[in-house]
Amino acid sequence: MRAPRRTASPVRLTLSTPLGGDIDGAWWPRTGSLAGELPELIDVLHTPLGEIVDITINWSATSGAPLMVTQSSAALLKMRWNDSRQRIMVVVGKLASARLLVIPHMTTPQLGMMVLRRAADMSVSVADQDSAEYQAADRLVKAAAAQSAADTARTS
Repeated sequence: MRAPRRTASPVRLTLSTPLGGDIDGAWWPRTGSLAGELPELIDVLHTPLGEIVDITINWSATSGAPLMVTQSSAALLKMRWNDSRQRIMVVVGKLASARLLVIPHMTTPQLGMMVLRRAADMSVSVADQDSAEYQAADRLVKAAAAQSAADTARTS
């Protein structure tokens, strides 16, 4: 086993405890090059999941990244935003697996942080629950969880 890499920028990842939900957390890459950031993600996930043996994703290289914005539901419908196709990565280790919502790297910091928290079912202050970021993050995570549940039912 090699020593974990030390990166200048920590991996932006949250995981819920226990694992095993429709969404277990989120990963927010810093760039559009997921392949370049994947080794650091695998290093971080080694401890909770064990040796990583498989990774599956639900999108192709040619599919566009989903839109993660804080606009109201009515505005999103006008822009033809589709909550049903969020990017989900399933990482399988020898000890456990995790379903991660992959946040597009260009997401605003406020929304990205809120999605990280909501995806891992972390607490959010009452004051923040009234924010547009919380409302958008909640909507995005619920859409991803419904999508993940449907995908699991279809493959079972």
